[in-house]
Amino acid sequence: MASTHDHPGEQAAQDPIRLLAIRDTPLSVDEVFRAVGDDAAGGIALFVGTVRNHDSGQDVGALGYSCHPSAQDELRRVAEKVVADFPVRALAAVHRVGELVVGDLAVVVAVSCPHRAEAFEACRKLIDDLKHEVPIWKHQRFSDGTEEWVGAC
Repeated sequence: MASTHDHPGEQAAQDPIRLLAIRDTPLSVDEVFRAVGDDAAGGIALFVGTVRNHDSGQDVGALGYSCHPSAQDELRRVAEKVVADFPVRALAAVHRVGELVVGDLAVVVAVSCPHRAEAFEACRKLIDDLKHEVPIWKHQRFSDGTEEWVGAC
C-alpha cells in the first residue's frame, strides 16, 4: 500500500521559488499570497513584518532600511536552502528598503507545503534566516533624537 508521501503533491515543486525581491516601493500581502498558490498545497504560512512605533522601550519616530548589493543573491541562497530542507510547493519573499513609517510593511514571506506543520516550519525558517543572513540594515531614529543601526546579519 502506498503512503501519502508517494503522491506527486507530496514532493517539491519543480520551480518552487516564485517571487524574491528587495523593493523601494510598498509591499503587497496579496501579491505574495498569490505567488505561493499551488493546488497540491494543503497549507500556506504567511508572515508579515510591520514597522512598529517602539523598540527597546523607546518611541520610534522614523525608520529606514538599506541593503548591501549582494542582498538579492543572499535572499536567493536563503530561499534555496528552505526549499532543500522542506517539501515546499511554492515560496515567496519580499523586503522593503527606503524610508518607512509606522504601520508600513517591511517584509512579507510565504511558503506553501503539502501540510500545515511543514508550511509553518518552513515559513519560520525563511523569515529567521532572512533576518540573520541577508545584509539588510535598519536605521531607527527615536523621538528623543537618538538613533541606531540594526543589522539583519
